[in-house]
Amino acid sequence: MSFLLPRLTCKREVDQAIKSVAEKVLVLRFGRDNDAVCLQLDDILAKTAHDLSKMAVIYLVDVDKVPVYTQYFDISYIPSTVFFFNGQHMKVDYGSPDHTKFVGSFKTKQDFIDLIEVIYRGAMRGKLIVRSPIDPNNVPKYDLLYQGI
Repeated sequence: MSFLLPRLTCKREVDQAIKSVAEKVLVLRFGRDNDAVCLQLDDILAKTAHDLSKMAVIYLVDVDKVPVYTQYFDISYIPSTVFFFNGQHMKVDYGSPDHTKFVGSFKTKQDFIDLIEVIYRGAMRGKLIVRSPIDPNNVPKYDLLYQGI
């Protein structure tokens, strides 16, 4: 399903997307096209893209083609999903140590839809961080590589 979603293939395209998407949540999925978990996430993103078209714009970013952003957002696990609103990085409290990105795939389409709605509503009120509506049992667990530094 990843062929149904638009791709950003260089730093300039990612910069342009961050600057130009206005009044909508910008969803950047960092990953690889041949990774099984990325394909699972891409399926969920593709199926919800039309339903969320008034609130969100979704792009796929290959971690190997845009290493500047891969390093900047500390993408050490793929897939990782990063959110923006009007050029501002939106953070989400998932109950995990990292609020800058969602790591892994969403369990259901509804989890992703709920998250986008919460980010959109929070951003419209001027918030830069929102609390995740996703059940903590559905949030993938991982360890930070550089914990305590």
